[in-house]
Amino acid sequence: MKKVSCVLVMLITMMMMINGCWCLERTHFPSSFLFGTATSSYQIEGAYLEDNKGLSNWDVFTHISPGEIKDGSNGDTADNHYHLFLEDIELMHSLGVNSYRFSISWVRILPKGRFGEINPEGIAFYNKLIDDLLLKGIEPFVTLHHYDVPQELEDRYGAWLSPQMQDDFGYFADICFEAFGDRVKHWITLNEPNMVAQYGYYSGIWPPSRCSFPAGNCTTGDSKLEPYIAAHNMVLAHATATEIYRKKYQEKQGGKIGIVLHIYWYEPLRDIPVDRVAAQRALGFNAAWFMDPIMYGEYPPEMQQIVGLRLPAFSEEDKRKLANKLDFIGINHYSTLYAKDCLLSPCNYYDDLLKDTFTYGTGEKNGVLIGEPTAMPTFYVVPNSMEKTIMYFKDRYNNTPMFITENGYAQPSSRNIGDMLNDTNRVEYMEGYLTSLVSAMRNGADVRGYFHWSLIDNFEWRYGYTISFGLVHVDRTTMKRTPKISAKWFQNFLKNEALHAQD
Repeated sequence: MKKVSCVLVMLITMMMMINGCWCLERTHFPSSFLFGTATSSYQIEGAYLEDNKGLSNWDVFTHISPGEIKDGSNGDTADNHYHLFLEDIELMHSLGVNSYRFSISWVRILPKGRFGEINPEGIAFYNKLIDDLLLKGIEPFVTLHHYDVPQELEDRYGAWLSPQMQDDFGYFADICFEAFGDRVKHWITLNEPNMVAQYGYYSGIWPPSRCSFPAGNCTTGDSKLEPYIAAHNMVLAHATATEIYRKKYQEKQGGKIGIVLHIYWYEPLRDIPVDRVAAQRALGFNAAWFMDPIMYGEYPPEMQQIVGLRLPAFSEEDKRKLANKLDFIGINHYSTLYAKDCLLSPCNYYDDLLKDTFTYGTGEKNGVLIGEPTAMPTFYVVPNSMEKTIMYFKDRYNNTPMFITENGYAQPSSRNIGDMLNDTNRVEYMEGYLTSLVSAMRNGADVRGYFHWSLIDNFEWRYGYTISFGLVHVDRTTMKRTPKISAKWFQNFLKNEALHAQD
């Protein structure tokens, strides 16, 4: 097995020497800590035309724009989890996890949004999934929106570009709270709305494929305005669902509600003031874009200073709803980039950050990569960024309870089953990031759970099936599930048996 890097060994050794132990252990986390795996409905369920399910934006996008997906694939079948969910629950149970983060397909519950009937087959599927998880001692941790929205709402009024979407999302959330909330104790309103705004309405590489030159090459859209409009409606959709939960369900159901953001950590490219400011500005346009309005009722100063009047304003009624805030913050963290200032320094081009960030993100400095590259571009292995990311949220948002809702290693897909199963790089990645997580918690961060992305190899959006994040390999022809070395390592870790997987 490939050895852990010297730096990582030193980090682990120093931490464990302090605590009289020479290995990363489950006991370094509280007994109440949630350890789980994560998936999303479009990426694993399949059965896209079964049991009265409607069409989502991703169903339509992958069919009308197959060239936008690296291998021309789609989620029509995905991992066939809709039919094989009992097998997948057994996999989770064998790992020893105590929680599972999954998303509910909006169009499986409401095929046409509020313009149609509730689909009883959809309700029945998720009832069965939740009940069978609980029978195995696995707590459901449920996401309401993980990129997929009813195409009906996109066609009728432009989905996230319209304030109507706030009420539509609230209606969907209300149905889910009522149907499942007696058993679901952790709700996520939106997964990575910062990525939806950026990729759907700035660069246009995700549905609804809206952008303008030079940010992207779309037939329609406005990259200077629409990302902020869509984000505004997503922030207020979160507030709408949270208010419904607080008023109608939370007291009797006893659950918690939060939101999830995708967060790169940024390090200054050069040790100079403008790059240090650029790194903080990138975080402001990434994390604080959504969290500051929810926590403080206003967009972050980093954005207000640059975007100005292009940022929509919050009315007094909006601020009243936002005052409900949230119970926890979900953090999806994978990687770190260098940040170079583009306000006072010349930049040849921008990466896929919003141009208004005036920051160039790169993984390279003087010809040296910031960390080991993975199969996902810009996803580098930089374990200590986990602690830095957590401490940023701790300090900026008063140590609101946090969950690491995604963290994982991108592996190139291969037809050689041996290559797929021998994922020792993923083991090293998990060791490093979990060790950094322990450090953050020992420095006072209120982190209450960790979900590995993902349980099984699945449809990875624009990359289709060309990259794999799963602890379990899925044969694309037979759908056979085969645990990888990383699955055995995670199982041993959760049993407190070993730090390293065996060769």
